[in-house]
Order: sequence, then C-alpha cells, then structure tokens
Amino acid sequence: MKKDLPNPRRPLVAGNWKMHRTASDTRSLIQDIVKRVERVSYADLVVCPPFTSLPAAHETLGRHSILTLGAQTMHQAKEGAFTGEISGPMLREFGVRYVILGHSERRQYDNETNEKVAAKAVAAVSYHLRPIVCVGETLTQREATETEAVIESQIHASLAAFPPDQIDELVIAYEPVWAIGTGKVATPKQANDVHHQIRKLLVKRFGPKGADIRILYGGSVKPENAVDLMSQPDIDGALVGGASLDARSFFDIIESVRPPRASDHD
Repeated sequence: MKKDLPNPRRPLVAGNWKMHRTASDTRSLIQDIVKRVERVSYADLVVCPPFTSLPAAHETLGRHSILTLGAQTMHQAKEGAFTGEISGPMLREFGVRYVILGHSERRQYDNETNEKVAAKAVAAVSYHLRPIVCVGETLTQREATETEAVIESQIHASLAAFPPDQIDELVIAYEPVWAIGTGKVATPKQANDVHHQIRKLLVKRFGPKGADIRILYGGSVKPENAVDLMSQPDIDGALVGGASLDARSFFDIIESVRPPRASDHD
C-alpha cells in the first residue's frame, strides 16, 4: 500500500472510460462506484465519461460526492467555428473539474501535438479546470533507448506556456504507449524511473514546488499489478482505462493507494 505522503501529493486515481458507456449505463456504473468508495478519505477520485454521458454523470453524483468528474479532452478556444469540439466553459457547466490532455490515443489518432496540448493546458486552468497532461513513449522509442529524450521533449513542449502560479492545479500522467490497452505493463522500477525523471524536469521547469506536482501512472493498470506500481515513491496514483469500467476492479485499484493503517502492522 502507498506510503503516507504529505499534501499536495495526495494520491489521485482517475478512470478514463474512453468511448464506453451510454448515459443510462453511466448512471448505474457511477451508483455502483459511489457505493464502494463512499468511505474513501485518502485519495482524490475522478471519473471521465464520454462527453454525451457527462450530464447524466453530473445529475447522478449531485452536489456533494466523493467522485469528481473529468473530461477526456477539450478545445482551447472558449467558443467558435470548431465543429465537433467542446470548450472549457461547456465542461464546467456539468461540474467537470479535471480534463485529460494529450492522451496517446489523441496524439496518435487526432494529431494532438505538444504545442496543441500546451495551449489546451493554459486554457484549462483559465476555466478553472485541472489538466491531466499525458506523456509517454512508443515501443519503438523505448527499444531504441529514446525514452528519456522523448519524455523530456514532451514535458518541455507540453508545459511551455503553463503559468507557474497555477501548478497546484496541474497533474502529469506517464503512460507508456506500448502498455496502453495491450496488457503489457511497465515494471514498477521502469515506471518509477520515468516518474523520477519527470519530477526532476518539473523542478527544473517550475522550481522546488515542481516536486509537489502529482504524477500518475497509466498503462494497463489492474488490481493484479496496482499495489506494486502504487508503492513506488514517485508514483502518486493511476490513470486507469478498462479496469475503471468495472466498479469492483476500480475500487481495488483505489485501495492500492491507501496509506497503511496501524492494524496493518499488528
């Protein structure tokens, strides 16, 4: 289980539902998750349904819930002729507090460049949204020992214009592309090594307070591997894909970040 970390590195577990669940399915899944996590006090919990399910999720959660809503992406403009896009103010209307930016699938399928991610991250905080900025290398890049260079480039460019006075709102997610939806998982050491590199880059970019920015691991996180991954010193939580669509599995992953209790040592 996760060692007890001082705020602001409070553990965070976010479920990315991707293109799954209709509005009616969303209501039942959220109800099931809430029943399981209603006594969780040791972590921030986020679920990111598809855009069409956000109103149903917002209504189901109500005003006071342990679960916080997130979105899977957003456009950087407040409004305009951008067919098919969603803006920050539109998300805020339905209680969204977090937004995933630069997910590898968006980078791969929708040409989401580092520069576009940078613009979205700045826009997000201006609309009082907390950006979860994703970075990660492909299998080809890892096998060519380019991981360190790729991560440095992505962090530098994706946060190029991010306002230093807003870093309390920023979350980073390291998701090795080769481990997303493939069943392959970085070993705890592989994951922590990259998290440690990211933390050093954040300190270089933002100064000492950069060390307090939460860094999540994403990439086929499941109950079977979550404890080993979440026990690493530089891993502050998880960005969970498929396992977040099952309330029991999602809860088991959340439990992996629970600090030890006195009874655990008896």
